[in-house]
Amino acid sequence: MRLTSARGTAATATTLAVLSGALFALPGTTAQAADTLISQGKTVTASSAENGGTAAGLAVDGNTATRWSSAASDQQWLQVDLGATATISKVVLNWEAAYGKSYQIQTSADGASWTTIHTTTNGTGGQETLNVTGTGRYVRMNGLTRGTGYGYSLWEFQVFGSVSGGSSCSTADAAQGRPTTASSTENAGTPASAATDGNSGTRWASAASDPQWIQVDLGSVQQLCRVVLNWEAAYGKSYQIQTSADGASWTTVKTTTNGTGGTESLDVAGSGRYVRVNGLTRGTGWGYSLWDFKVNTGTGLPPIQGGGDLGPNVIVFDPSTPNIQAKLDQVFQQQESAQFGTGRYQFLFKPGTYNNLNAQVGFYTSVNGLGLSPDDTQINGDITVDAGWFNGNATQNFWRSTENLAVSPVSGTDRWAVSQAAPFRRMHIKGSLNLAPNGYGWASGGYIADSKIDGQIGNYSQQQWYTRDSSIGGFSNGVWNQVFSGVQGAPPQGFPNPPYTTLDTTPVSREKPFLYLDGNDYKVFVPAKRTDARGTSWGNGAPQGSSIPLSQFYVVKAGATAATINAALAQGLNLLFTPGVYHVDQTINVTRPDTVVLGLGLATVIPDNGVTAMKVADVDGVKLAGFLIDAGPVNSPSLLEVGPANASADHAANPTTVQDVFVRVGGAGAGKATAAVVVNSDDVIVDHTWLWRADHGDGVGWETNRSDYGLIVNGDDVLTTGLFVEHFNKYDVQWFGERGKTVFFQNEKAYDAPNQAAVQNGSTQGYAAYRVGPDVQTHEAWGLGSYCYYNVDPSIRQEHGFEAPVRAGVKFHDLSVVSLGGNGQYNHVINSTGGATSGTSTVPSTVVSFP
Repeated sequence: MRLTSARGTAATATTLAVLSGALFALPGTTAQAADTLISQGKTVTASSAENGGTAAGLAVDGNTATRWSSAASDQQWLQVDLGATATISKVVLNWEAAYGKSYQIQTSADGASWTTIHTTTNGTGGQETLNVTGTGRYVRMNGLTRGTGYGYSLWEFQVFGSVSGGSSCSTADAAQGRPTTASSTENAGTPASAATDGNSGTRWASAASDPQWIQVDLGSVQQLCRVVLNWEAAYGKSYQIQTSADGASWTTVKTTTNGTGGTESLDVAGSGRYVRVNGLTRGTGWGYSLWDFKVNTGTGLPPIQGGGDLGPNVIVFDPSTPNIQAKLDQVFQQQESAQFGTGRYQFLFKPGTYNNLNAQVGFYTSVNGLGLSPDDTQINGDITVDAGWFNGNATQNFWRSTENLAVSPVSGTDRWAVSQAAPFRRMHIKGSLNLAPNGYGWASGGYIADSKIDGQIGNYSQQQWYTRDSSIGGFSNGVWNQVFSGVQGAPPQGFPNPPYTTLDTTPVSREKPFLYLDGNDYKVFVPAKRTDARGTSWGNGAPQGSSIPLSQFYVVKAGATAATINAALAQGLNLLFTPGVYHVDQTINVTRPDTVVLGLGLATVIPDNGVTAMKVADVDGVKLAGFLIDAGPVNSPSLLEVGPANASADHAANPTTVQDVFVRVGGAGAGKATAAVVVNSDDVIVDHTWLWRADHGDGVGWETNRSDYGLIVNGDDVLTTGLFVEHFNKYDVQWFGERGKTVFFQNEKAYDAPNQAAVQNGSTQGYAAYRVGPDVQTHEAWGLGSYCYYNVDPSIRQEHGFEAPVRAGVKFHDLSVVSLGGNGQYNHVINSTGGATSGTSTVPSTVVSFP
């Protein structure tokens, strides 16, 4: 939202001087040795699970209060993928009451052929420590006879040992004789299998068109180190080498844009059961033709290490650190107006008390406490956002955050004057909170969650605001759309006058993961899911959730490649992006259940070659949080995809969450994407996002930063809380899944539509901001606003802000549309319901209930 004709310019980030004394060494990791725990957090599967609350992954999560339990029958098994070949020295089984009387410990190189390294026939339950000798990538407990009438149940399944070091690349051809398929064949004499038959006198040839592919099934997931292509005269000029675990979702491990034909030996790093040559551009007028397609696999490839330091842009304080204020001021001076700069910074305050501080928070800066509770880290001072850099206008105070701190403001009132993409989470303000800039200039709305404000929140000039699962002393004023769910002390329902939408509870929520200190060890706390939540998740005893040590995260720092990131994920590590800007030439694929991808300091991911920046498989409990995806100059089909097309698994017990994940198309430079975010999986929670097609900055124009759709929801039972989506060329939100829910929606239509024809949707004037598909039977939404500011052609008319099928199961509450200064107008609010906007007075047209 920018209710102003002024436009901020990108400030060039300058190099930050070394902050002496500000960066503290973090606990590092050392090479794994015998009797080192190597299974925790790795990918784990089982023959069965008793129910959704006893999934296989709970036996390797390091939490002895969670467990895996099987169906009540024999034979049952639980196996862990260590990510690489390991020497096994010990296995520890921590049984729940339902234990195994007779079982085997087995190892495997491929997850298919098993070797028994220990057998127990008289198990007693409790904790059993088994000294074993064996090697393998996979280790399993193979239960033969139960000790009770229930199934098998393990609090923890721990494997100790050492992962093989060194690396070698076999010369054996793993593809020879394996099943091979292709997109096409030139004729019956050039089948796909001729490229993997070991005979250099036979060949595969494709049809004479682009693109074409050939793929081989290796029979099991393997580590790849080399692909050798022996081209016939009809070669590939541009092509990719891709891998897949299932033959459906592909990861690019090598890209060639200037192939020369002949024999090409390509070093690669990745894993997969399927390997594909994906031809993009032919080198001749013929098709693609290969005499040989060979794949070499690695043995004992060194694993990627988790943990380590957090890099130069994470600045850690403790109460004894000298000159804290000077260091805060130095970063703020750089970041105050650097709206499209490249600087990224994270301040971390260790538990303790800090006096006389004013942390002014600029662009791409996050300020967090390192306690398990906000009250562990006390700031006697202020955490401040104001708008002096923009003449008292806060409508461009984006991309910053504060979390997990207790603040006693000097004046009794803290100032947090922000607009989109500026979350205020897990905070305790021991006083009041002012959401307006000094002088009460314009401000465009924001987000508070899991916070306690002892005094009153002064909304003042904020056009819209969403507060979730918090406790406040009161709330004053309102402009167009103020929404509360699960907030103790919230004002009563009043829309449209006052413009308050108040839900007593939030249907489903799970707070954002956060970094904290456990003694001297850094861990990430993952809060538990809550249903019908009200009030904060902290302050009432020990927080509910689980902790993951930093050693189970690949700490992503400058120079990291997409291939390395994907290898770390395949190995079973989570991701912690340190502050920085990361270009990726292949999709980051999150395929393991319960993976955490957490960003610090608004870490930013940019796809360079038109790929989707990140994809999540149709698995349970992935947590994406705290990062920005920036579109690249080559159009991407989407920038974030949660679940593949036609995903159908039930994740109600353990949903995937997307929190403080922001998407930008243009502004920092030319960027394009057909859609910003696509949600295909069921039961996903999108908790605070800003999807923004830029209206100012660099690389901005109706076609320059083209992006037709902001959010597309195909999955069922998806919930969005705090949904901000702006300026897309067509529909900002399209919702096709059943039983979807939205609590708070803020939107502006694209400013820069050149004329009515550019936004004409068949016979309908304009594309709705929020559209529910015509076949949807059940949908519900509360507190939605759409605004138009067609400043290129103010005569443009928008038929409606919202569009939905008219049926009893589709319900909307508290809707508004606004014409900003008469720059364009709405004919209706939703479908043909609700009065038109008119004139230049910026007065909302509202609908309290639909249908």
